[in-house]
Amino acid sequence: MSATSEQQPDTKTDDRDGQEAAKTDSHTRVTVLVALGANLAIAVAKAVGGIFAGSPALLSEAAHSVADSLNEVFLLAALRRSRRPPDARHPFGYGKERFFWSLLAAVGIFVMGGCFSFFQGFEAITSGGEEKFSGYVAGLIVLGVAFVAEGLSLIRAVRQAHRQGVSVGDVEDPALRTVLAEDGTAVLGVTFAAIGMVLHMLTGQALWEGCASILIGALLVYVAYRLGRDARDQLIGEAADPEQTARIRELLRAQPEIDSVEALFTMKTGIDSALVAARVDLVPGMDSEEVEEVAVRIKRSVAEMFPDTGQIFLDVTDREASDRPPGEMRESPAATGERGGA
Repeated sequence: MSATSEQQPDTKTDDRDGQEAAKTDSHTRVTVLVALGANLAIAVAKAVGGIFAGSPALLSEAAHSVADSLNEVFLLAALRRSRRPPDARHPFGYGKERFFWSLLAAVGIFVMGGCFSFFQGFEAITSGGEEKFSGYVAGLIVLGVAFVAEGLSLIRAVRQAHRQGVSVGDVEDPALRTVLAEDGTAVLGVTFAAIGMVLHMLTGQALWEGCASILIGALLVYVAYRLGRDARDQLIGEAADPEQTARIRELLRAQPEIDSVEALFTMKTGIDSALVAARVDLVPGMDSEEVEEVAVRIKRSVAEMFPDTGQIFLDVTDREASDRPPGEMRESPAATGERGGA
């Protein structure tokens, strides 16, 4: 016999998980808003200072801040849209919205930040330029303020990552990960711009600021590549954590009614949800009603041990049935589409 059944959501568990997710999203939203406010203010200051001082490095940093501000708008949209409940058109929910908007943020960093920085750098190297002492002072003051503001935003993002119990390198939420990458890059970029301006002031050669702009552009392109690569992997269907997949397989194999686990597939459908599909062979001699009861119990066990498995599908067969000729195969009620999940 063959049975395919799907887990029904546990309302109490879903409510509890939903409240926890909403709380986490609220903290992330505040972090993004803090970063947005800082970037908007800094972008204006850098642009005014860059025009006044005629500094390509400062103008590159202004473009960087504008790109970051636009990206924060993308991330706010991701936070709002990704929590919409499943519907007929999107039965697995909208969790992957976060990955999509994170990809747009990566494109924004590349185009608005990286490419403009490269342009400013090459322009400064080829055309040269002189600045007044007052221009250097104004530019360095703006960069100092930017360093403090970006540093405070970065500290808040790092603290939120620690509050979630993960290190900075292990953050899974693409919104928080993007803020961390942007703020960390901004702190480094401001440092490069300041060094370029100081060397320009000491040597009188605009080459140093041009090199600083190109270095900032290279840094932004690298960050955009890393963020875009992660978003791409998640959008096209990234598997769940290998350790979690192995534990699910062990749990299935430990069930007395399961003779073997023929296949196990997992896929992330959001930052805190995953789909699990398994093809298992049952021990011989079970009728269709027993298969249904076993499927329900097994899926309930998986859901209790791994709360983030929002959808669980079991393709249940037994060796006696699979060895019979096709004309003698008999389907259980679950194979016709009835739900038998926990």
